[in-house]
Amino acid sequence: MCGIVGFTGTQQAAPVLLDGLSKLEYRGYDSSGLAVRDGRSLAEVVKATGKLRNLAEKTDYGKALPGTCGIGHTRWATHGEPSQTNAHPHVSGNATGSASGPVESDVVGVHNGIIENYEELRAKLIGNGYSFYSTTDTEVVIKLVDYYYKKYQIGPIDAINRMMVRVRGSYALALMFKDYPGEIYAARKDSPMVIGVADGETFLASDVPAVLRYTRDIYYIDNLQSVRLLPGEAHFFDLNGDEVSMDITHITWDAAAAEKGGYEHFMIKEIHEQPAAVRDTLASVIKDGRIDLSAAGLTSDVLGNISEVRIAACGSAWHAGVVGKYVIEDLAEIPVRAELASEFRYGKMLMDSNALFIVISQSGETADTLAALRAAKEHGVRTLAVVNVIGSTIAREADNVLYTLAGPEIAVATTKAYSTQLAAMYALALALADARGKVDEKDYRYYIEELLALPERISRVLENKERIQWFASKYSNARDVFYIGRGLDYAISLEGSLKMKEISYIHSEAYAAGELKHGTISLIEKGILVIGVLTQEELLEKTISNMEECRARGAYLMGVTSNGYYSVEDSVNFTIYVPRTDEHFAGSLAVIPLQLLGYYTSVARGLDVDKPRNLAKSVTVE
Repeated sequence: MCGIVGFTGTQQAAPVLLDGLSKLEYRGYDSSGLAVRDGRSLAEVVKATGKLRNLAEKTDYGKALPGTCGIGHTRWATHGEPSQTNAHPHVSGNATGSASGPVESDVVGVHNGIIENYEELRAKLIGNGYSFYSTTDTEVVIKLVDYYYKKYQIGPIDAINRMMVRVRGSYALALMFKDYPGEIYAARKDSPMVIGVADGETFLASDVPAVLRYTRDIYYIDNLQSVRLLPGEAHFFDLNGDEVSMDITHITWDAAAAEKGGYEHFMIKEIHEQPAAVRDTLASVIKDGRIDLSAAGLTSDVLGNISEVRIAACGSAWHAGVVGKYVIEDLAEIPVRAELASEFRYGKMLMDSNALFIVISQSGETADTLAALRAAKEHGVRTLAVVNVIGSTIAREADNVLYTLAGPEIAVATTKAYSTQLAAMYALALALADARGKVDEKDYRYYIEELLALPERISRVLENKERIQWFASKYSNARDVFYIGRGLDYAISLEGSLKMKEISYIHSEAYAAGELKHGTISLIEKGILVIGVLTQEELLEKTISNMEECRARGAYLMGVTSNGYYSVEDSVNFTIYVPRTDEHFAGSLAVIPLQLLGYYTSVARGLDVDKPRNLAKSVTVE
């Protein structure tokens, strides 16, 4: 979603803000803007639609905006169409909202999130003499802070706290007050925000990559907290206005990890980082040849008492959860349900008191997943978060946390984070099986060996990328693509289909192969591409039979399978082989060609691979 940055210190603010916004472009946006103060009462506001470079050129890459304190924003439209008027920052005064230049306003702010009761608040403010120039909910919340600030003659923190009590929805908010030059005030509820502190300088951002060039010492603001930022200082306050102490998190990954490193796109770089990411994640939980989840708070005694598992997640994380369902049920012989987080919270939560409720999220900030976590906690079941971002909201609120070690993932279409989520689910499944006495020592050692071999086998799949690139260029003009599989292969088909549709804009669907004849086969016609995932030996012949039915109706067939099976090439038009591995873990190999196919198809169509239209990296609003 929207990206927020802020800076106060000794150097010129605007170039720092633009640099930070460039690191947040992966979040998705349609417009951008800056507000900078140079010690005067007026804030200099500049906005632009389209790419961030338009704002950079408009401000001579920040050089035209003097001042050492400022805030910036990239907007992903929710309330109000993409336009210069609706772009942030917004002001409490009655400016036109689109003009650039000095603005007479007591409060200037930027916002990420959605204010659910903004119409009610807007009517209240109009009744108190305010007028509005935009159609955004953000302008409403900025003017609400201004209203409390003036009506009660209180300080910024108290005005912000009154706003937080009154507003319903989610937000990360950064504000500058005319009466407090050189200072930035911020608050958050359910939307991510981090604070970085260095010598004489303080930084604010929606995500760590925006500030990592300047500092590795990061604060994660808690929910319903506000913060006062001065050069080199950050002061945190609870909803009562009392100052509270916060722990610093020291970021250990290299800033270069958030750069392209010579690759054309972040996505292809992150695809190639999967062997290392999977290796690191497995190494964090495999100690002396055994799965050890004690760091996540999951001892053998805890795991042995679990009666059922429920998994909630969104998008690719849900697909990882579906894989987890199949593997946990087969290895640990325990009932598992994998549900969409956006649907879970609206049904009856019929869970045993000894259930384990798992949420999966790369960012740890996914709004629907966070809501599902909170709903489960209200029912008193143990919660486990599988997340990639240390200190994220989901990580802080779950009872137990299993971290994936993917490092920063910048491309909107996830690849390495998904692969590390699979690794985490495999480890959890084997740990559950061991704790419940469902696996003997010989098989346990075999599964450990197969897990540890995954990184090298993924590397071998990547060596075959040129063949997939050729195929993608041949079928880049496809209108429809169908992915089919059974069991675990169906779960991987879901992820392959999503990769295709989200970055190539080709209509793509995944189906359990056995369901084709229950309606979907009516869509098959000459030239349609049907991709079969064929890694489960017992199910392979049935899926091949379904693919033959598609061929009979004119479809072109592609198969993704493992070496050693009977000749799939005799049944399909184009075959991609992946190395043999234990079938429980085969999805980690089969998904790689599907990621590459989506990537190269998007490149062949001349699209923006890393920032697909209408999508954001972290969905922090419901």
